Amino acid sequence: MRRDELLDAAEALLADQGERALTLAAVADRAGVSKGGLLYHFGTKDALVNGMIERLIADFDALIAAQQDSCYTRAYIKATFVAVRTGRLRRWAVVTGAAGDPALLTPLRDAMARWHTHGLAEEPDPVMSRIVRLACEGLWETATQCPAVFDPRDDQGNYEDLRERLLALVP
Repeated sequence: MRRDELLDAAEALLADQGERALTLAAVADRAGVSKGGLLYHFGTKDALVNGMIERLIADFDALIAAQQDSCYTRAYIKATFVAVRTGRLRRWAVVTGAAGDPALLTPLRDAMARWHTHGLAEEPDPVMSRIVRLACEGLWETATQCPAVFDPRDDQGNYEDLRERLLALVP
């Protein structure tokens, strides 16, 4: 079994049953592997949570890089909207909720600090860039915690309007 399939099983278990249900035995069962098969990739529950967090960070970094925009903030906006549209951001609430030890979230905090400060000094209006990145953070939170409030599949064009307005704020 591949590592990503095990992480998918853990995320699905978290989404369906919550943090208390996240045990190595339950993840192995959900993935259809032996507990030993899971332990080969993730020796502890903390290692499993770390794996999910690392994958979240790498996934968002890849989304930013894929936007091919010379302005980091514009790429960040576009990546955020792709993540919301595809449902990737729902993972964030699920995985961060699994990290019972605040130290497990250190890599995510470090990545967020990087995302929110990267390239600001080179941008024409660093304050506006920071405001827009924080607005994207609010979108993440809303789309993750209360998807009915902001559903890009059923919001009568407001999703694209919001994206375009945020992009227009950044030269």
